[in-house]
Amino acid sequence: MDQPIRAFTFVDRITELQPGSKVCGRYAIPSCIEGFPLSLVGEAVGQLAAWAAMAATQFEYRPVAGVAGAIELLSPVRPGQELELAAELESVDTEAVAYNGTARANGTTVLRLQNCVGPMMPLADFDDPQDVRERFALLCNGGAAPGGFCGVPDLALERASHESGQWIRARLRVPASAALFLDHFPRRHVFPGSLLMETNLQLAAAMASELPTPAARDRWTILTVLDMKLRAFVAPGECLDIEARLTELSAHSATMAVETRNEKRIVGAVRVLLALEEGS
Repeated sequence: MDQPIRAFTFVDRITELQPGSKVCGRYAIPSCIEGFPLSLVGEAVGQLAAWAAMAATQFEYRPVAGVAGAIELLSPVRPGQELELAAELESVDTEAVAYNGTARANGTTVLRLQNCVGPMMPLADFDDPQDVRERFALLCNGGAAPGGFCGVPDLALERASHESGQWIRARLRVPASAALFLDHFPRRHVFPGSLLMETNLQLAAAMASELPTPAARDRWTILTVLDMKLRAFVAPGECLDIEARLTELSAHSATMAVETRNEKRIVGAVRVLLALEEGS
């Protein structure tokens, strides 16, 4: 297949499929890119689960966006590594798919998804069903050639205002055009929820750098994303306002609430759990 359909595709091969129950696969992170954030590792696990869900509905429906109860960010990955992906489907029908999943690199679990639910929508609204069937057959029979992903466009946040250590607001201008939209999705371009989560984490990390620490070498690190909800599709060219707000702070942990709005409408919300990492 040509390059555009792989501009935001993170499954190279499906290695095991138990219909409606379990799916395993692999993805080789291109060595030519600068980095691969854990939000995209989560996207890879979600895409693997989506393949199993689409196959279970004979490629008439596909999951789009949804809810994640918990996303554990366990260890960073780097370009050149191969991800081992797995998803356990708890249920799947034409209404929704419920699943849990993991990603491993070099034998180490780097990310864990728990209590995820993806609403199912007509596949033909987003992609050509025949193209999707052919891609699935390729993944299940030897796999696709690695590579194809060349990184994501600049998603720099524009700082708006903040109260140090309490809250911070920023604006994200979603690109009006980008290669990823040809893949996500060909018939209806949608800004990926995983990239929205990545900008949420960037803003949370910026505020975390302002939180007090017992020693100069200590730092706050993001451990888990909780209760992630994507409430609406984000189209190319939209402007989003994001706010991260501290909700709890103790000696060794902190919690932030991050909310994304399109004008006055909430399009996404997460809670971010942080822990204090002591410097050596």
